[in-house]
Formats: sequence, C-alpha cells, structure tokens
Amino acid sequence: MEIATSSGIANLFRTLWSYRGYISSSVQREFQSRYRNSLLGAAWNVLNPLTMIVIYTVIFSQLMRARLPGIDHAFAYSIYLCAGLITWGMFSEILTRSQTVFLDNANLIKKLNFPRLCLPLIVVLNAWVNFLIIFSLFLLFLIFVNQFPGWYIIAVLPVLLIQTALAIGLGTAIGVLNVFFRDVGHLFGIVLQFWFWFTPIIYPLSALPEWARAMVQYNPMTPVVAAYQTIFINGTWPHWLPLWPAMACSVIACVLGLMLFRNHAGEMVDEL
Repeated sequence: MEIATSSGIANLFRTLWSYRGYISSSVQREFQSRYRNSLLGAAWNVLNPLTMIVIYTVIFSQLMRARLPGIDHAFAYSIYLCAGLITWGMFSEILTRSQTVFLDNANLIKKLNFPRLCLPLIVVLNAWVNFLIIFSLFLLFLIFVNQFPGWYIIAVLPVLLIQTALAIGLGTAIGVLNVFFRDVGHLFGIVLQFWFWFTPIIYPLSALPEWARAMVQYNPMTPVVAAYQTIFINGTWPHWLPLWPAMACSVIACVLGLMLFRNHAGEMVDEL
C-alpha cells in the first residue's frame, strides 16, 4: 500500500522525472514513425480532424438544421458535437492503447530495466499531442464562427486533468489485468462502445426521459463532457459541483491502477 501514500507517490514522480529523456524521445519517435512512409506526413493529423469538423458543420448545421434546445446559434450543434467527440477521442485513445501497452512492449519490458509506468505515461503524452493538434483546429473554427469563449478557455485545464486522471487510472488497471486475463481487453472494447452512447455526446441530456437521465448522470464522463460543452457553447464557466464525483472517481481509478501495478509488476514479466 506504500505506493498509495504521499511519500510513495512522491518517489514515483521523482523516478518518472529521472526518465524524462526516455519518455520524451519515445513520444517523439512514435509520432514520427506513425507518418514515416506517408507523403503528407504529419499533415494527416491536421487533415483528418479538419475534415471531421467540416462534415459535422455542413451536415448538422446546414443540411439537417439541427439545433440545441434554447440556443439559436447556427453552429451550436456542430460545436456541441465537436466538443464532445474531440475530448472523448482523447479519453478513448488513452484507454484503448493502455489496455495493451504492457503486452505490446513485452520484449522491451523483458530486456530493459526501467520504470514500467513510463509506458502508460508515454501513451497519455502521445494522446495529448494528437488532442492538442485537433483542439487547436477546433479553436480556430470557434474563432471563425465568432464563438471563441475568451478567458473561459482556461477552465478546460482542470477538466482535462480530471479526464486524463480517470483515463490513465482505468487504463493502467485494465492494462495489468489484460496481461493475466486476455479477455479483459476484448470485453472492455465492448464496454467502451456502450460507454460512448451512455455519455451525452451525440444527444443533449435534456432529450432523455427522466429515468434515463438519472442513470446517465451516474456516468463520471457525463459532467466532464458537459463541462466542455458549457465552456464552448455558452462561453461561461462550467458547473464545478457535478465535477467533484468525477474527480473522486479519477482519484480512485489512479489509486486502483497503481495498487494493481505494484502488486503484480513482478508477475507480469513471467506472463508476458
């Protein structure tokens, strides 16, 4: 249990910091290798999200004339969709890649002596790089349609930290379990699909019947996604109170992930 104490966590951060060179070079190497044999290279990281934003804008705002209740802005539903899908995409990427991160790096784990928790951290940093590229394009779109939230944009930072902590905690726990029980990864892939539709990203929460709305509000990602949508659609601070349960879930997930890793780190090498 010492890894869950303040001194254990401090030692963990010091260890990870001492390997910052390895972590940063791994992030850079993975980003470069992804587009090594591509003519357009990293430009695909811009073209793909840009295409997504254009499609959502044209289809939902112009062709379908989709509107959010009580909001008259022509691009409100496109912004609603993009705010949810872009942030969910980062969350999903961390979880999906974390569940196989130890299996994918089995040879590295067996041959080299380094903190194994560097691997989930590399996954998170790579997801952040992709997210920042897409998010920058989204901000340019908001400026273009005169919907940039101004100083309220800084509210994204605490929400992003809560979301990332939840993802890395769950991802590390699932990644450890997946080493011993390979069905865990397949099962969680199905769970993640249901989780997406259980989160108000495509639909507004107000569109659900009362009984379904009560169930969806138990989802820790509901207030997180709603916070992003409030910032970008209303241009105001998000509702902080509903984020406290999500923050508590993030802390519990991180503690659970660290405990599982600490208790089974030695056994993982034999199972890989």
